[in-house]
Amino acid sequence: MADERLIVALDFHSLEDAKALVEKLGDTVSWYKVGMELYYSVGSEIVTWLREQGKHVFLDLKLHDIPNTVGEGLCSLMGIGADIVNVHAGGGYTMMRRAGEMVRAEAKKRGIKPPKIIAVTVLTSINEEDWQGLGQTVPIRSAVLRFAKLTQKAGLDGVVASPQEASLIREACGEDFLIITPGVRPAGSSADDQSRIATPARALQAGASQLVIGRPIRCAADPQVAAEAILKEMETCK
Repeated sequence: MADERLIVALDFHSLEDAKALVEKLGDTVSWYKVGMELYYSVGSEIVTWLREQGKHVFLDLKLHDIPNTVGEGLCSLMGIGADIVNVHAGGGYTMMRRAGEMVRAEAKKRGIKPPKIIAVTVLTSINEEDWQGLGQTVPIRSAVLRFAKLTQKAGLDGVVASPQEASLIREACGEDFLIITPGVRPAGSSADDQSRIATPARALQAGASQLVIGRPIRCAADPQVAAEAILKEMETCK
């Protein structure tokens, strides 16, 4: 059985490339992330196809707008079957609370299970220099923790945060709070455009619920071998 803590990012422009990777990975992986690059290219077809293959989907579109617009947007997306959707915590408490309320109400109306809703805290590509350039005066770690607490207060299910903040969030928000961490790189891998990173084992030890890993698997000579190596490392953190 696949380790559900691993989410492979399908960062492609075409449906064919995405399907090819999923087919190569077979039963090794059960969760996939569909982000803007793929969704804006092919739309909901990729989510429908993944669900038909028995896969779980994290639809990573990071909605950020006024409360009603975000809520209605999530309600529109709910029908395609994603297991997890997300918003930007920077949209504020009212936006997050309203989004959660609207999705749960719409799901009840349709007689379906609502997707989990999580909030992006601070993008893992942002370093302290970038952060200060935005006029921020508190450290990133402090801001991420504040966003996480606000997300929980708003009634959402969890956050997206870097592995470096996972332990703080876990301590503050408890064991049932979902923490999905991008910026995960196996030892020896390139950091690419990520700044706040960790290895899979360290991310899980810090309290991450699920890890999003893309390039180290997607760009490997043999993606299945790469995925299996990551899963083997993850097994040390049951």
